[in-house]
Amino acid sequence: MSNMQKTLIALLGVAVIFFGFVAVRIGVKPAATVKASPIAAGEYDAAVWGKVYPLQYESYRKMAEVSPSPTGYGGSVNVQKSDMQPEIFTNFKGMPFSKDYTEDRGHVYAVEDLLHSKRIGPASKGACITCKTPYVEQFYKESGWGYANKPLGELLERSKHPVTCAQCHDSETMNLRVINPAFIEAQERRGIDLSKATREEMRTYVCAQCHSEYYFEPGTMRVVFPWDKGFKPEEMYAYYAEKPNNFLQDWEHPDSKAPMLKAQHPDYETFANGTHGKAGVSCADCHMPYMRKDGQKYTSHFITSPLKTLDASCSPCHSQGTEWLSERVKTIQDQTFLLQHTAGLNVAKAHEAIRKAGDTPNVNQAEIAKARELVRKAQWMWDIVSAENSMGFHNTDQTMTTLGQANELAHQAIESANLAAGINVL
Repeated sequence: MSNMQKTLIALLGVAVIFFGFVAVRIGVKPAATVKASPIAAGEYDAAVWGKVYPLQYESYRKMAEVSPSPTGYGGSVNVQKSDMQPEIFTNFKGMPFSKDYTEDRGHVYAVEDLLHSKRIGPASKGACITCKTPYVEQFYKESGWGYANKPLGELLERSKHPVTCAQCHDSETMNLRVINPAFIEAQERRGIDLSKATREEMRTYVCAQCHSEYYFEPGTMRVVFPWDKGFKPEEMYAYYAEKPNNFLQDWEHPDSKAPMLKAQHPDYETFANGTHGKAGVSCADCHMPYMRKDGQKYTSHFITSPLKTLDASCSPCHSQGTEWLSERVKTIQDQTFLLQHTAGLNVAKAHEAIRKAGDTPNVNQAEIAKARELVRKAQWMWDIVSAENSMGFHNTDQTMTTLGQANELAHQAIESANLAAGINVL
């Protein structure tokens, strides 16, 4: 064998070892070393589960520690979003989000924060509790979607625990599960059988069952996910345009008189079309990384920004170092917020322009109707980003495109309003 042949064989061996390592590093998720132990069915107290799974419970309890985001966006401090985005007061005028739009403090506060929200009142319905507690499993077993139309206060009294282990785990096998009937129904409409989902898919689905856009069906208050046409902002908007289940709007804006939509934390839809989602990365890979303590490997249940667990969350796939990764996230979020804030302000101006046009004698009704449709869509495009929790990181390309559309649509709405009022826009 010649020296050249020996060299080629050696190089081939190195390549096989290297690429085999990369494949294992990216494609194979090591199983946790914690042995499954059954818990009594219907046990929703995380502390009881914690006696069997102390490392997971210890990390879960860390969510009680409220703290700001490392980048300044999001975080778990219960502050009003309008502090950074005063356009919220105008854009959500006439509905509860203009009065109270706080940052969520995390899973352990889900019931408490709902109970104290200024958006909740005596007339609030049980649908609002769907993602706040595992007791929804019992409510649905007892009366199907009938629970959604019951008084929220009645169900809150029965909900002794917030989001806990039982929300995502079968108590006997510890297998991942989904209990939100709205998510199950939405996936069935898409032709997806959750009973056949892989473990890695379930590591996203357990999060997606709540971190998604939805609306309440008029009359029944059934929770519905608007995915029949797809996950993209324009696809969901097209779905709403067909007035599904007789759903016309979330409210009418008192200034522009436009029929408005309110987006609700579309984290899954945004992530699914992003770089990580397309690559097969799960929500848990980043937000619930593998940890080690006393020689035991376990999945962290401190569900928070990956920036707080950068090495464990990102380094298994990224080799650039935590400083570079942190700076990259901060840059994306700074740029996203700048464009988001600008879009929100322009949408607010559109509402005002349409209000003024509406007060004009002999206003062109066809043109002002066009302006109302434009501001409705512009606000949807802004809100689908604003209501999402990653400030652009889950899907940077789509986010920037969507905000660009929001800005353009808002300007078109202003132009149409001016034309309706007979104002020269040249």
